[in-house]
Amino acid sequence: MYYDFFGFREPPFSIAPDPRYLYLSDRHKEALAHLMYGVQGQGGFIVITGEVGTGKTTVCRCFLDNAPEHVDIALILNPRLSARELLSAVCDELEIAHDPDASIKVLVDAINADLLKAHAAGRHKVLIIDEAQNLSADVLEQLRLLTNLETAEKKLLQIVLLGQPELQDILALPELRQLNQRVTARYHLDAIDKAELPAYLQYRVSVAGLRGDLFTPAAIRKLYRASQGVPRLINLISDRALLGAYAEGDHQITALHIKRAAKEVSGGLKQKDGKPARFGDSVSHLWLVVASALIAIMGTLWVLDSPHYGVLAEPEDGQSVSGVIERVVAATTDDESVSEAQIPGESDGSVEPEFIPEQHGLSTQDAYVELFELWGKIYHPEVAPYPCQHAQNVGLECLQREGARRTLEFLDRPAILNLRVAPGQEIQVVLRALNGPSATLNTSEGPVTVSFQQIERYWFGGFRVLWRAPDYQQGGVYSDKQGQTLWISSKMMELADRYAGNEQEADRIKRLAVPDQVRWYQKLRGLTVDGIPGAMTIIQIQNDLGVDVPRLVAESVTGNS
Repeated sequence: MYYDFFGFREPPFSIAPDPRYLYLSDRHKEALAHLMYGVQGQGGFIVITGEVGTGKTTVCRCFLDNAPEHVDIALILNPRLSARELLSAVCDELEIAHDPDASIKVLVDAINADLLKAHAAGRHKVLIIDEAQNLSADVLEQLRLLTNLETAEKKLLQIVLLGQPELQDILALPELRQLNQRVTARYHLDAIDKAELPAYLQYRVSVAGLRGDLFTPAAIRKLYRASQGVPRLINLISDRALLGAYAEGDHQITALHIKRAAKEVSGGLKQKDGKPARFGDSVSHLWLVVASALIAIMGTLWVLDSPHYGVLAEPEDGQSVSGVIERVVAATTDDESVSEAQIPGESDGSVEPEFIPEQHGLSTQDAYVELFELWGKIYHPEVAPYPCQHAQNVGLECLQREGARRTLEFLDRPAILNLRVAPGQEIQVVLRALNGPSATLNTSEGPVTVSFQQIERYWFGGFRVLWRAPDYQQGGVYSDKQGQTLWISSKMMELADRYAGNEQEADRIKRLAVPDQVRWYQKLRGLTVDGIPGAMTIIQIQNDLGVDVPRLVAESVTGNS
């Protein structure tokens, strides 16, 4: 799928409520703080509302993953139930044995007994109801009665209601005034601000494994206009835009990709003043666009038929007039304009060598010979047939991954690229340097410099790199577990001095436990935040500390930003 093409480990814009992808804006942090407040045993109701897709369910999932050990949570996801059915569902969630046909009184008594038992054991019960705007007034009143269960010191049950904004209107009804008075905390979750959108996008793609700017500024502006900052719409449109860019072989998302994706997500229909667009208006607008496009096409054909452009090219197989119109309209309405257009038949004066993989390809063993040589190491395949085992013998490690150019730039190490020249047939080349659009390769014909775009025609993301093993993997003073911790901690302290921003923040980071120091650094560098110093983390540490190793990106050879 497209995430392999871009170098993701997984789709970054899934609408599933995965807490790992929760971007904690200030509003989300406050909402999560309100939920954490609910486990302190104060009782009553906590109400969190938000528009569709603003992240209420995801915040809830994050809370579930971080709730204290002494808390038992009953989660109701489908509240379209009668009062008796809801009480039965609560018993099911709290693992309270009951007769399916039990009366409301029997169910309430069973819940009360369970709450008293939990209180005696030092445990606290929390009931969370998602989509609470679907609760009827009778069911809400029954929930209020559940909060009457208490001891002399505290309420035995905390109830959290998550719902859309109309939940506030429901709670304001006169017949629910007693419940409304028992709401101890309220919070409304707004959409993401325009200024926060770039950070939101960067966070999601970094969790999925990609470092760097994937969306152009114009794409971000159009994405905000199309989504109005609603996270679910942002994710849907971004996912479709990535798929569209993948289909076109583009490694960056532009405003045109967003425009097409937003149209697909909305079904191609727009609303005006909150009312559905009328058929006649749509048809009139469509004919206006078609007429404009036809005029543009006629003008283009006239220009292309001039002697300066030579013979008019034949249309591609299967290309229809409607397809041409769509392309012209899309090109003329894109937010981003091309700064320089290359006239067909002309060039900038430079002659780029043609890259023919069948002529330049290496075998896997020969590719490793070249790669080890770049590291100043000798590799004899006939003596050591397993190159990664040989790497460990000379203080190196192997890393095999799928990714895109951005992944290679992030690792910043020479790489063996797997090129597919025919179905089931692959060859290798060694990418030794990247300098803007140019790539320098070690091939069977010797070093050759071509545009990276030529390589991408055959490269489907597979690559292998060598990287220097950390000191604790090479024996000596850091070889034991304690030595590994000391090595990581010393590097984190050095990085804190460089990147913490101020002395107070650096001191705070230095006082953290080593896993927390690693998490700080991983978050700083857009890595998977797991507190484990794996290969990607160690490589980036080496990059930031300027370790003398072979580099891939030309500007990083002389220094690090």
